[in-house]
Amino acid sequence: MSYSSIKEKIDSGKVVILDGGIGGELERNGASMDKGLWCGKCSVENPELVLKIHENYIKAGADVITSNTYALTPISMKQYGYETNIKDWNVKSINIAKKAAKKTGKEVAIAGSVSTYGSFFKLGIKNLIPGFKEHIKILVDAGADLIILEAMSSQTKMVEALIECSQKINIPVWLSISCALDLKKNTLMHGYQESISNSEANFYDKFDEAINNFKKIHNGPILIAHSDIKITNQAVKSLKKFYNGTIGAYPNNGYFEKPNWKYVENLSPKNYLDEAKSWVKNGAQIIGGCCGVGFEEIRAISILKN
Repeated sequence: MSYSSIKEKIDSGKVVILDGGIGGELERNGASMDKGLWCGKCSVENPELVLKIHENYIKAGADVITSNTYALTPISMKQYGYETNIKDWNVKSINIAKKAAKKTGKEVAIAGSVSTYGSFFKLGIKNLIPGFKEHIKILVDAGADLIILEAMSSQTKMVEALIECSQKINIPVWLSISCALDLKKNTLMHGYQESISNSEANFYDKFDEAINNFKKIHNGPILIAHSDIKITNQAVKSLKKFYNGTIGAYPNNGYFEKPNWKYVENLSPKNYLDEAKSWVKNGAQIIGGCCGVGFEEIRAISILKN
């Protein structure tokens, strides 16, 4: 599927289904997670399993599948000694997604995942920009239909730098950010916390202020991602209020119970669907899932396509 089909759906007011988490499904199916590159090395060490994950999401109803490149950032790959493999492993990841689309025979678009993974703020924004640009170029040249800037849990200035690095490419760009709730002030924040009830939070800016800053340099879809599902609907409402463009949501389902990456307090697929209905009701047109969300949840929400 070229992006034109996705755009037609969005322009006509229809719901677009994004896939769920990649890393969690790989681990659940027996893949080993690399200490430095998390699930990124699976595209090389276990490509058939990555292919299977993509295929399963497509069969579950996803209109857009995300390449397994979230952790294959040039910054992280250089840090862990894989500098010579940056282009090859990222291109292989895009090709696996392409193969999955072809095998299923269904129309899907491929989102090239570009993240701030491994981007330590202490390095300075100027030192991070070349890696962001390199990653985007590799995925565009490899044939991604769109770029999704998975900037969740990143500081505002880093998100802005990532956006600016994507402004001159010739394919659509989606932006995903995370949110958190300041319980003391009952204020929605741009930030990150795995669970609003039992984990520490990183707060960066008030959510509305962050959105007002991002929309000055980005006019593509903005999605709430990698956030506690309990505050996602609140974030969708706020995003709709402060942003006139296309919006969406793909939150976490549950939270990590360290050190085993085992999700607990997960909503059932039916309850996940109930949450997704509220996002759509409040203006979200792109819906999917992040960590803790698998095939069954995507299959459940796929009925919201119209």
